Amino acid sequence: MSAKRESLVPYIVAWLVLMLLLGMSILSAYLDIGIFHPMVTFGIAATQAAIIFLVFMRLRGRPSLKWVFAAGGFFWLSFLFGLSIIDYATRSGFPAH
Repeated sequence: MSAKRESLVPYIVAWLVLMLLLGMSILSAYLDIGIFHPMVTFGIAATQAAIIFLVFMRLRGRPSLKWVFAAGGFFWLSFLFGLSIIDYATRSGFPAH
């Protein structure tokens, strides 16, 4: 019996998009976008996480137990992003000019 081969196209496209987002992340480090820098980088990181969740963790399809664990991981990631944003927003004298 032969197993049904899975297409590599979604993985290649996801990898290319992740590389594009990596390039955007590196580019944003050199751009002077002021106060929007954390929002841009967190947005890029959240997009990368969503692509990894959907494509590489195979969360597309009908609900299953892996959705519960993925939701827990995404909640934890959101919690850490929130703490980072709060830390950045409430620092006094940073960045020093």
